[in-house]
Amino acid sequence: MKAFVSLLLLSSVASLSLNAQELDSIRFKVATAPEWTNLFNRTDGWFGGDGIYSIALNGKESSPPKAKKTLFIFSDSMIGKVSDGKMEPNAVMIHNAVAVLDGHEPDPNKISFSWKKVSQKPESIFVPKTPLTQAGDYYWLGDGFVNQELDNATFIFGYRIKSTGGGAFGFAEVGNTLIKIKADEALPFQNYEQKDTPFYLDHDGETGSFGAGIYINTKQAGEVNADGYIYVYGTSGKTKKLLVARVLPKDFENYSKWSYWDGANWQADIKQSAAVTDQVSNELNLSQLPDGRYALVFQQSGIGRQICMQLGKTPYGPFGKVIKLWDTSEAIELKSFFTYNAKAHPSLSKKGELLISYNVNSFDFLKDLQTHPNLYRPRFIRVKFEGM
Repeated sequence: MKAFVSLLLLSSVASLSLNAQELDSIRFKVATAPEWTNLFNRTDGWFGGDGIYSIALNGKESSPPKAKKTLFIFSDSMIGKVSDGKMEPNAVMIHNAVAVLDGHEPDPNKISFSWKKVSQKPESIFVPKTPLTQAGDYYWLGDGFVNQELDNATFIFGYRIKSTGGGAFGFAEVGNTLIKIKADEALPFQNYEQKDTPFYLDHDGETGSFGAGIYINTKQAGEVNADGYIYVYGTSGKTKKLLVARVLPKDFENYSKWSYWDGANWQADIKQSAAVTDQVSNELNLSQLPDGRYALVFQQSGIGRQICMQLGKTPYGPFGKVIKLWDTSEAIELKSFFTYNAKAHPSLSKKGELLISYNVNSFDFLKDLQTHPNLYRPRFIRVKFEGM
């Protein structure tokens, strides 16, 4: 088993004025983070899911950890029991669930999972009910954050999904919504607001959506060199192009106040959004490193064995070459397994480190779940940057 990997590249100069070479150079070591992986290896209640965005409930998203509680949000999730290595017959899949961790250490006694129950049966917490919702639509969840300038409400992007047929990829995104949860709303969030957004893209034969990642570049969130904006990342097209939008926290719900990077300037037309890089994943993360550079973490091309990083001069680029961090082969126990949607969790990461999760799934999901009932859960690695 590959338990430890060390990758050394050329040294970089800690400076906010970075040239192209410095965006390609960093020294780091990578190891598995079994304490975090084991936190989600469960046999009762929630025992599998993908997504796993983390939200610091005090809005302090930077590292080292400052949050007293962390909200995890999951998309499709398995609810039921696993006994003697077998999934019990009454296990079901719902489309989203959440968990709350007290503190920022992976203590199994301090995490609780929640989902809605209807007649004692598990149901998704978030269900589309907007003017554009069609019968049969359901939510997958994008990234989320606590907006300290809007009464500490939690905002989460919800992708409206419809089924298109059988198979592992028999679905399609049809719309983008914004979910708003008031600060005093208790689990499992029986009351929340939701509204359609203009952030679903269907232009020139390519589709995409904003919400793949959120970077809160504010002093309130704990960021150094903060410019006061919230950056929201989107992906588009088969080549997984990365797009960037930004807005002030107070204007987050006012879509007319959003602006989009066109490669040279910020402007108001979403259709002019320009790709700042490509081959990223539908879920990702950007955070600032202690030396001032920005680390974009993703699974190369969405589905694959390579967890990658690109270094940026700003939250919107330019970005350097793709740096490979980790090969996920050890999690691919069967030929039908695949890994996808890696992202960093800076609010759970120690200084000079990034905790990174990735998801595991199967092209033959229902069959493989019978013999590997815990396949469908996140795995974690830890990247330690040298000299930071």
